[in-house]
Amino acid sequence: MAHGKAIPIMIQGTHSDAGKSILVTALCRIFAQDGFRTAPFKSQNMALNSYITLDGKEIGRSQGIQAEAAETVATTEMNPILIKPTRDNEAQIVVHGKPLKSMKAQNYRSDYYDTAKIIIEESYQNLASSFERIVIEGAGSPAEVNLNDRELVNMSIAKMADAPVLLVGDIDKGGVFASLVGTLQLLSPEDRNRVVGVIINKFRGDLSLLEPGLTWFEKYTGKPILGVIPYINDLLIDAEDSLSLSTYSKQKDIDKEIDIAVINFPRISNFTDIDPFLSEKDTHVRLVENARQLEQPDIIILPGSKNTIEDLLFLRAKGLEQEIIRAHQNGAVIFGICGGYQMLGDRIEDPFQVESKIKSIAGLKMLQLETLLTNEKTTVRSTGTIQLFGVNVKVAGYEIHMGTTTHAPQIEPLIQLNDRKDGSKNSMETCIGTYFHGIFHNDEFRGVFLNHIRKKKGLQPFLTRESFEDSQNKDFNRLADHVRSALDIEHLYEIMEQFQQRKRESK
Repeated sequence: MAHGKAIPIMIQGTHSDAGKSILVTALCRIFAQDGFRTAPFKSQNMALNSYITLDGKEIGRSQGIQAEAAETVATTEMNPILIKPTRDNEAQIVVHGKPLKSMKAQNYRSDYYDTAKIIIEESYQNLASSFERIVIEGAGSPAEVNLNDRELVNMSIAKMADAPVLLVGDIDKGGVFASLVGTLQLLSPEDRNRVVGVIINKFRGDLSLLEPGLTWFEKYTGKPILGVIPYINDLLIDAEDSLSLSTYSKQKDIDKEIDIAVINFPRISNFTDIDPFLSEKDTHVRLVENARQLEQPDIIILPGSKNTIEDLLFLRAKGLEQEIIRAHQNGAVIFGICGGYQMLGDRIEDPFQVESKIKSIAGLKMLQLETLLTNEKTTVRSTGTIQLFGVNVKVAGYEIHMGTTTHAPQIEPLIQLNDRKDGSKNSMETCIGTYFHGIFHNDEFRGVFLNHIRKKKGLQPFLTRESFEDSQNKDFNRLADHVRSALDIEHLYEIMEQFQQRKRESK
């Protein structure tokens, strides 16, 4: 049973990618705007996009971004358990920001369930004692009947927190009424009673054509529809997981002057590193999954990977290795981040089989470095000075990686930190690598980097570029305004208060 003074609301969805994370983000900003101390909460998050807290702990990136929307500092109590898939049916379990161990799904359910439940409840109670509103995010669907006996992220959490539930359906994919009705019917009567309203998300078109369906739904289910939220485009708000990558282009945009190709690894992680390019007027980002798609971009980014060795094998199986080398020889600038950085070296050693049964594998041999994978994980926020293209620029980022990388003596480091060096580059500064996630979120460096590409192409440099942080904050407010216009927030406050009042009266 929940304690503390916080009043919670929980967002659940009919399926993954229904829009739960973005709606939680919106409510966090709305509640903060309305003067409430607000925190997000997700008991366990399965994602490869991470966020590093100020004390160097790893949580799901969506909870970190939601905390920013709520104008509060992210902590591990907002996401006490992070599950990071490493290979089929196996994942690394991160507890309060530190890796515990890798486990198979069945073992997690059978052996760790009771411990995880205690960790989750303690985390929630700590938040509930410090905040006035908590916006809880579910995962997948609450109607997973094969998992509901030992689930730790949907109705069991709503019950733990005494939270009313808003059920979100995605109309953009079609079949929204069937998915909403089916989800409600598969819930137990107790859980169904906890659903206080429904939100239809990602609507496009004429609302009047939808209204007969809304009337039918409310009469058939007895559940009110609290809002129909129109589709919103071009938000510069970090995505929850790789499902959102489907919205990225795979084709060139001839109207943009700089073509950026990002290798879409099967186990891509922290792909939000590329988000700042989406706000630039002269850049176009496209995802590449095979040799035919690569063509001749200006920039090739090898992003982070949760399993560097297996994604390197993917690169070779798809014929991308030789195409990347060819494009580089023809003028493309290569930039590797974290796992992508490791791939650029001569060799990756995995003697402890951290990632696979392959103990040693040759890299792309574009940078003179070698990586040794170990069981020890580095998670830290870092700052330093990047030395590139004849200028020194202050940068900040965060590191999440297993193992260490060593360079040939003659290789120049990329970033000078207070106590060490990070990254490397070739002598022509056309192949660059770093462990710094968020490197392109640094506005000054991003401007230097893109203007260098413009100069190579004979284009005039951009004298000013908008701050990505400012752009993202504007989008937090734009999202909040967008959701306010579709939901009656005052009515939502009443529902939340009335739900807690009923709970108190029933005791």
